[in-house]
Amino acid sequence: MLLSEVSTIGDFNQWIRLAREVEPLFGPMVEDPGFREGLRQSLVDRNAFCVRRADGEAGRNIQGGIVVSPRDNEILWLAVAGSSRGQGVGRVLLDGAIRHLDPQRPMIVTTFDRSVEAGLPARRLYRRHGFEDDRPGGLNPAGIPTVVMVRSNRTD
Repeated sequence: MLLSEVSTIGDFNQWIRLAREVEPLFGPMVEDPGFREGLRQSLVDRNAFCVRRADGEAGRNIQGGIVVSPRDNEILWLAVAGSSRGQGVGRVLLDGAIRHLDPQRPMIVTTFDRSVEAGLPARRLYRRHGFEDDRPGGLNPAGIPTVVMVRSNRTD
Protein backbone atom coordinates (compact mmCIF):
# COMPACT_ATOMS: atom_id res chain seq x y z
CA MET A 1 0.00 0.00 0.00
CA LEU A 2 1.34 3.41 -0.98
CA LEU A 3 1.33 6.18 1.60
CA SER A 4 2.25 9.83 1.37
CA GLU A 5 4.31 11.13 4.28
CA VAL A 6 5.90 14.39 5.30
CA SER A 7 9.44 14.51 4.00
CA THR A 8 12.31 15.78 6.14
CA ILE A 9 15.56 17.62 5.56
CA GLY A 10 17.28 14.23 5.79
CA ASP A 11 15.63 13.40 2.45
CA PHE A 12 17.26 16.36 0.68
CA ASN A 13 19.73 14.30 -1.37
CA GLN A 14 16.99 11.94 -2.54
CA TRP A 15 14.92 14.93 -3.68
CA ILE A 16 17.94 16.19 -5.62
CA ARG A 17 18.26 12.74 -7.25
CA LEU A 18 14.58 12.92 -8.26
CA ALA A 19 14.99 16.49 -9.55
CA ARG A 20 17.99 15.42 -11.65
CA GLU A 21 15.89 12.67 -13.23
CA VAL A 22 13.10 15.04 -14.31
CA GLU A 23 15.23 18.00 -15.41
CA PRO A 24 14.71 17.26 -19.14
CA LEU A 25 11.01 18.11 -18.68
CA PHE A 26 11.24 20.74 -15.94
CA GLY A 27 14.48 22.50 -16.82
CA PRO A 28 17.68 22.97 -14.82
CA MET A 29 17.11 22.71 -11.08
CA VAL A 30 19.79 20.68 -9.35
CA GLU A 31 22.55 23.29 -9.73
CA ASP A 32 20.19 26.25 -9.22
CA PRO A 33 20.80 27.75 -5.74
CA GLY A 34 17.25 29.16 -5.69
CA PHE A 35 15.71 25.75 -6.33
CA ARG A 36 17.92 24.11 -3.71
CA GLU A 37 17.10 26.73 -1.08
CA GLY A 38 13.38 26.60 -1.90
CA LEU A 39 13.40 22.82 -1.59
CA ARG A 40 15.35 22.98 1.66
CA GLN A 41 12.86 25.51 3.09
CA SER A 42 9.87 23.40 1.97
CA LEU A 43 11.36 20.41 3.78
CA VAL A 44 11.93 22.45 6.94
CA ASP A 45 8.42 23.94 6.76
CA ARG A 46 6.88 20.47 6.29
CA ASN A 47 5.39 21.39 2.91
CA ALA A 48 7.09 18.55 1.01
CA PHE A 49 5.58 15.06 0.90
CA CYS A 50 6.91 11.83 -0.51
CA VAL A 51 6.10 8.21 -1.21
CA ARG A 52 8.85 5.74 -0.37
CA ARG A 53 9.57 2.20 -1.44
CA ALA A 54 8.41 -0.28 1.16
CA ASP A 55 11.17 -2.87 0.69
CA GLY A 56 13.98 -2.95 3.24
CA GLU A 57 16.79 -0.44 3.75
CA ALA A 58 17.09 0.28 0.02
CA GLY A 59 13.37 0.90 0.30
CA ARG A 60 13.95 4.27 1.96
CA ASN A 61 14.37 5.72 -1.52
CA ILE A 62 11.75 8.25 -2.52
CA GLN A 63 9.53 7.10 -5.39
CA GLY A 64 7.99 10.52 -5.87
CA GLY A 65 7.48 13.84 -4.19
CA ILE A 66 5.23 16.86 -4.12
CA VAL A 67 5.84 20.36 -2.77
CA VAL A 68 2.99 22.72 -1.88
CA SER A 69 2.54 26.32 -0.82
CA PRO A 70 -0.29 26.58 1.73
CA ARG A 71 -0.04 30.38 1.58
CA ASP A 72 -0.76 30.42 -2.16
CA ASN A 73 -2.85 27.22 -2.06
CA GLU A 74 -0.65 25.95 -4.85
CA ILE A 75 1.08 22.75 -5.90
CA LEU A 76 4.59 23.89 -6.73
CA TRP A 77 6.23 20.67 -7.88
CA LEU A 78 5.23 17.06 -8.45
CA ALA A 79 7.57 14.39 -9.76
CA VAL A 80 7.56 10.60 -9.82
CA ALA A 81 10.67 8.53 -10.50
CA GLY A 82 10.58 6.85 -13.89
CA SER A 83 10.73 3.38 -12.33
CA SER A 84 7.60 4.16 -10.26
CA ARG A 85 5.35 5.76 -12.87
CA GLY A 86 2.00 4.14 -13.57
CA GLN A 87 1.84 2.61 -10.07
CA GLY A 88 -0.38 5.17 -8.34
CA VAL A 89 2.42 7.21 -6.74
CA GLY A 90 1.26 10.48 -8.31
CA ARG A 91 -2.34 9.88 -7.22
CA VAL A 92 -1.28 9.23 -3.61
CA LEU A 93 0.91 12.35 -3.59
CA LEU A 94 -1.80 14.54 -5.07
CA ASP A 95 -4.44 13.20 -2.66
CA GLY A 96 -2.16 14.09 0.26
CA ALA A 97 -1.36 17.54 -1.11
CA ILE A 98 -5.04 18.34 -1.57
CA ARG A 99 -5.68 17.36 2.05
CA HIS A 100 -2.85 19.70 3.11
CA LEU A 101 -4.25 22.67 1.17
CA ASP A 102 -7.39 24.70 1.87
CA PRO A 103 -10.45 23.19 0.12
CA GLN A 104 -12.36 26.46 0.63
CA ARG A 105 -10.00 28.31 -1.76
CA PRO A 106 -9.15 27.55 -5.38
CA MET A 107 -6.05 25.34 -5.74
CA ILE A 108 -3.53 26.11 -8.44
CA VAL A 109 -0.97 24.06 -10.33
CA THR A 110 1.14 24.83 -13.39
CA THR A 111 1.64 21.76 -15.53
CA PHE A 112 2.30 20.76 -19.11
CA ASP A 113 0.14 22.07 -21.93
CA ARG A 114 -2.04 19.51 -23.70
CA SER A 115 0.37 19.64 -26.68
CA VAL A 116 3.14 18.01 -24.61
CA GLU A 117 2.80 14.25 -24.97
CA ALA A 118 5.16 13.49 -22.07
CA GLY A 119 2.93 15.60 -19.83
CA LEU A 120 -0.36 13.88 -20.64
CA PRO A 121 -0.26 11.52 -17.62
CA ALA A 122 0.17 14.51 -15.28
CA ARG A 123 -2.69 16.37 -16.98
CA ARG A 124 -4.96 13.32 -16.65
CA LEU A 125 -4.07 13.03 -12.96
CA TYR A 126 -4.90 16.68 -12.28
CA ARG A 127 -8.13 16.51 -14.30
CA ARG A 128 -9.27 13.42 -12.35
CA HIS A 129 -8.79 15.48 -9.20
CA GLY A 130 -10.99 18.32 -10.46
CA PHE A 131 -8.39 20.67 -11.94
CA GLU A 132 -9.29 22.46 -15.17
CA ASP A 133 -7.24 24.52 -17.61
CA ASP A 134 -7.45 28.19 -16.66
CA ARG A 135 -4.83 30.06 -18.68
CA PRO A 136 -1.55 29.60 -20.56
CA GLY A 137 1.44 29.30 -18.26
CA GLY A 138 4.16 30.19 -20.75
CA LEU A 139 7.30 28.16 -21.31
CA ASN A 140 8.94 26.40 -18.38
CA PRO A 141 12.75 26.59 -17.96
CA ALA A 142 13.11 23.56 -20.27
CA GLY A 143 11.27 25.51 -23.00
CA ILE A 144 8.14 23.34 -22.74
CA PRO A 145 4.67 24.96 -22.93
CA THR A 146 2.69 24.95 -19.70
CA VAL A 147 -0.83 25.74 -18.56
CA VAL A 148 -2.17 26.93 -15.22
CA MET A 149 -4.89 24.61 -13.93
CA VAL A 150 -7.31 25.51 -11.15
CA ARG A 151 -9.39 23.35 -8.87
CA SER A 152 -12.39 25.36 -7.69
CA ASN A 153 -13.09 25.57 -3.99
CA ARG A 154 -14.90 22.43 -2.87
CA THR A 155 -15.36 20.37 0.24
CA ASP A 156 -14.90 16.77 -0.92
